[in-house]
Amino acid sequence: MRTPCSLLALGLGLFLLLSVGAADERVQSPKILAVFPFTGRSQYIFAEQYLKELARRGHNVTVINTFGSDKSEPNFRVIGATKIHELMAAFAAAGFSQPAGQWKMLSMTTEFLNMLTANVLEDAAVKALLESHETFDLLIMETVQNEALFGLGQHFGALTIGISSYGTDRHIDELMGNISPLSYNPMLLSSRTEQMSYEERLWNVWEAAVVWLHKRLVHLPTQRQLYGKYFPQAQQSLEQVMDSFSLMLLGQHFSLSYPRPYLPNMIEVGGLHLEQQRTVQPLPADIAEFVEQSPHGVIYFSMGSNIKSADLPPSTRKVLMETLSALPQRVLWKFEADQLEDKPENVFISKWFPQPDILAHPNVKLFITHGGLLSTIESIFFGKPVLGLPVFYDQHLNVQRAKQAGYGLAADLWGSNSTELQSLIHELLDNPSYAEAAQIKSKLYRDQKETALERAVWWTEYVLRHEGAAHLRCASRQLNFVQLHGLDTWGVLGAVAVLSLLVILFVLKLLIEALCYVISKRRRGTENKLKEQ
Repeated sequence: MRTPCSLLALGLGLFLLLSVGAADERVQSPKILAVFPFTGRSQYIFAEQYLKELARRGHNVTVINTFGSDKSEPNFRVIGATKIHELMAAFAAAGFSQPAGQWKMLSMTTEFLNMLTANVLEDAAVKALLESHETFDLLIMETVQNEALFGLGQHFGALTIGISSYGTDRHIDELMGNISPLSYNPMLLSSRTEQMSYEERLWNVWEAAVVWLHKRLVHLPTQRQLYGKYFPQAQQSLEQVMDSFSLMLLGQHFSLSYPRPYLPNMIEVGGLHLEQQRTVQPLPADIAEFVEQSPHGVIYFSMGSNIKSADLPPSTRKVLMETLSALPQRVLWKFEADQLEDKPENVFISKWFPQPDILAHPNVKLFITHGGLLSTIESIFFGKPVLGLPVFYDQHLNVQRAKQAGYGLAADLWGSNSTELQSLIHELLDNPSYAEAAQIKSKLYRDQKETALERAVWWTEYVLRHEGAAHLRCASRQLNFVQLHGLDTWGVLGAVAVLSLLVILFVLKLLIEALCYVISKRRRGTENKLKEQ
């Protein structure tokens, strides 16, 4: 029989054991560093819920982005490399409608990416982190061709996984060792879809070749210089850190675009930013009154976070206002200024709208959008047809896919007039096929066994559980371009075939010459006999 003292001692021992166990669990909780160097909020919005879910699950998450944060949340620390927004002032005046050749655009993109890379690594708080003795178990890296930043993984001795808000492209395929045939995988910046004509396939291959060449002659050499500058003591080369990705989370889904080949460690998480378990919230009172009292329905108009309607040229704004004022529907317009001169009476402007809650409202009939992937996914999720006004990057491709799937139309933001825009809007609103196609798309996307967030978290923890999951690594990553595409083997087979053909032709030539010789000799013999007679 236990005495009170022994029971007290046993209880104290159990308490200490549990306390030590809990403390050990906290110590052993993986430390994660997530880096998002891009200036557009949409890229970070795509991953924010995922990162916070990791923190809620006990992981210690440190985020480097270009916005910072005033909030204090458990297990979640944000370092804001915000100086980039001062440097971006020079880009703000650039005209998106100005045409430029592919090589020039690629070179401008490289300059921009180099600026993003340097901005992160020059930030005082990031420098302090690099100089500290802090370690991380996992680096989550936004893969936007900031290859020098991949060096953070080797610096902290961390596993590396990538995350891409727009899905895969030629650069990500290279990182993972994946092959996406150019015959039906369009270049990201094109307006082509997987259904390409011969001419489109020809241009697709040409553009891919230019990108491949520019990356090796211009882009990677500059990133290699940055890598050497900011990681002078690196134990790995840039090529080695580029080959260190254990997993890639892709902001796409086959129901949103089209079926394509992926390796097992390339996981589709399109719609990661959607809070699918969240209950739709009531709209703010002023917005709700505007929406619910519109007898002809409401159109929601937003150009996203990277393009500000307030910065559009006056001539473009004039066309848009003429278009909207002529519609019987009311319009919610995300406009980043307090006032809009000559604002039509049927237009409600605001610098911010609760976009998911607006798109979920049954009286919202149409979404006029820039065609960004997050907005496109939200339109599909809530089953709304779209009028796309694409400006740059993947927006042209996203809008083209909406047209192909039958739930959207496209217009030229810079060249369309009011009559053309009104015609497109009336077509989208009056023809029920567009809304029906949007509902079909929504049904296909929603039919998944888990949410994108659950899938992303599970695979992230899978990589941590299996210390990098090297068993998912494809042997293709050990091959160079020539070996990966079989150019060396096809070259040998082609050479053998050509050589064999040449040998056959040579033998035939000898046989023909021999036959000609025999025939000629017999003819001469016959002629000699005739002469003798």
